[in-house]
Amino acid sequence: MVGKKCFLSPIFLEDAEKITAYLNDLEVTNTLQIATKNISLFQEKEILPKLVKEHNYAIVDLQTEKLLGICGFNDYNAIHRNCEIGLFIGNKDYWGKGYGEEAMCLLMDYGFRFLNLRNIMLRLYDFNNRGLKCYKKIGFKEIGRRRKAVMRNMQEADEIYMDILSEEFYKAKKKT
Repeated sequence: MVGKKCFLSPIFLEDAEKITAYLNDLEVTNTLQIATKNISLFQEKEILPKLVKEHNYAIVDLQTEKLLGICGFNDYNAIHRNCEIGLFIGNKDYWGKGYGEEAMCLLMDYGFRFLNLRNIMLRLYDFNNRGLKCYKKIGFKEIGRRRKAVMRNMQEADEIYMDILSEEFYKAKKKT
């Protein structure tokens, strides 16, 4: 899965140290559910083989081949043709430059075309303005909120639920 800026690659065990550093950076994980956890290198080395067996991928810069983050599908259901999608860019030098959007689009295109998905859902917190803007641009629609579902930085926040259907994704993609 190759785009103009990045490509999605299998996750390698050698990436464990870099991924662990990303996941222990509170600035990186502030918008993720994992923010309340500390991950050791040992734990990450145990987790990665499980991730690799699922539909999870490394996000890699096309020019430099630097590992930028991870994206993937959770709760993939082939019978009902749905799943939840997640992504993070751990390398802060790449924030706000469209890498997350491109990685998300590459993964979704793969999901709709090759995994035969019909509906993809995601969750995010209402203070994740960059994520919300990106997901709306891709074509996600808000389907609900869990009010005051999380405490982060001593502030209550809503958890927003969004989803997208395959035809909505390709319609939004034609506009960009």
